[in-house]
Amino acid sequence: MGKPENEGLSLGYRLGYRIQMAMWEVFGPAQLGAGDDPQMRLERRRQAKVAAAREARAAREAEAA
Repeated sequence: MGKPENEGLSLGYRLGYRIQMAMWEVFGPAQLGAGDDPQMRLERRRQAKVAAAREARAAREAEAA
C-alpha cells in the first residue's frame, strides 16, 4: 500500500509533478495570490487526483464486500 500522499498516483505522475514544482520554483512568477499561483494550482490538481483515486478505491472495496 502506498503512502497516503502518493495513493493512486503512478511513479510517472509523481516524477512529473516534482519536476513541474521545481520548474515553477525556479522559473515561475514572483509573488501571486493563491488563486493565480501556478504552484498552488498544481497542488490543488494533485489533491483532487488523490481524492478521486481514494473514492475509486473505496468504491471498488465496497463492491467487493
